[in-house]
Amino acid sequence: MRLLYVLLAYLLAPVFCAVLLWRGFRERGYWSHFSERFGFGNVSSERSIWVHAVSMGEVQAAAALIRSLREKYPEIPIVVTTVTATGRERVQALFGEKVQVRYLPLDLPGTVQRFFERVKPRIAIIFETELWPNLYHECGRRRVPLILASARISPRSVSRYRRMAGLFKETLAQGIIIAAQGEGDAERFRSIGANPKQTHVTGNIKFDLTLPPDVAAQGLALRERYVPTRPSPACGGGPGRRHPVWIAGSTHAGEEQVILDAHRRVRQTHPDALLILVPRHPNRFTEVADWLTREGANYVRRSQEASSNAVTEILLVDTLGELLLFYAASDVAFVGGSLVPIGGHNLLEPAALGLPVLTGPHNFNGADVAKLLIERGAAAVVHDANELSEKVSALLADSGARARIGTLGRASIEGSRGALGNLLSLIEPLLGP
Repeated sequence: MRLLYVLLAYLLAPVFCAVLLWRGFRERGYWSHFSERFGFGNVSSERSIWVHAVSMGEVQAAAALIRSLREKYPEIPIVVTTVTATGRERVQALFGEKVQVRYLPLDLPGTVQRFFERVKPRIAIIFETELWPNLYHECGRRRVPLILASARISPRSVSRYRRMAGLFKETLAQGIIIAAQGEGDAERFRSIGANPKQTHVTGNIKFDLTLPPDVAAQGLALRERYVPTRPSPACGGGPGRRHPVWIAGSTHAGEEQVILDAHRRVRQTHPDALLILVPRHPNRFTEVADWLTREGANYVRRSQEASSNAVTEILLVDTLGELLLFYAASDVAFVGGSLVPIGGHNLLEPAALGLPVLTGPHNFNGADVAKLLIERGAAAVVHDANELSEKVSALLADSGARARIGTLGRASIEGSRGALGNLLSLIEPLLGP
């Protein structure tokens, strides 16, 4: 089975490289450091801790673990690999020169061997569900301990893995430690061949997020930049009512039209409301801007406005790494990837900031998180523009409800922390004192 996989991997490698090069026309980061995709790159002077986080979302989740490992093992270099250009940029923004960042190599035997010879991992920590048979095989051959951190398999995916059971049973039988997000994930890993004794339920490390201490102040400054508080004549020119702001974060194709329709309905009851629109992928920024122009929307682009004290209808955030700050600038948050069957994105950041959270029905990428927040009353599901506009309008009109729901969200997160400690308890024995 592995031989067939290797043959298929060699056949598909040129296609994958062509896709990456094509994406480079929109995101130039895909063109830089391209040799790392073939296992080349800097050579580590000593054995390292290797952490893999495929894209920006996983990098954000892994950040707390990376900080903890740097504090506990300052003498061991840390290498972080990603697949996407935005993931690489996020690692660099968070850690600068404190960690080494590389692209994950193609899963080809020779490429993987070159990677291991340069990185020299003494342990491999791979976030969520990245099953790479040749990488895992090389870990086993070199006796490098391998941990799948905050691991998950959706119910939709498990049938696909079962069809390839022969390959993944060999892969998972290499002594891999599974640190699953929930019992359902752990059981699905067991069903595709994971060793039950090596499969643990540690929780979702995303609950252990730490907000920057100045995030609220930075969010307020952004809000004042785009929707400054107007003096109130009724109060003798004193502070007036703030313009309402809601955000649609990490949106995908097929969602922006629903969101724009909803926002136009919201402005019928809140005519000065601002929508902050944040597409998930940078290669869609221009596409969304052109579409807003065709729709006749009154908008400004975050990257192009010089200065703004004027209220506009929509702020299009076409920059990277600012989503958390714009959540902090908002009153209500809708999290994208959920009105279309993408699987949903991170609901925890806006909840941790005390915002009421709205999401579509497709949350299978983080089903446990969505279920918890919805059951606790910290999040609500919407299905279309009508439901979205009704929820947003009602919340913008009721500051008491926003505060109550925000408190429930923060409490839900505080009560679910602990995955980081559980994960470290599995890692530390493998690294020694």
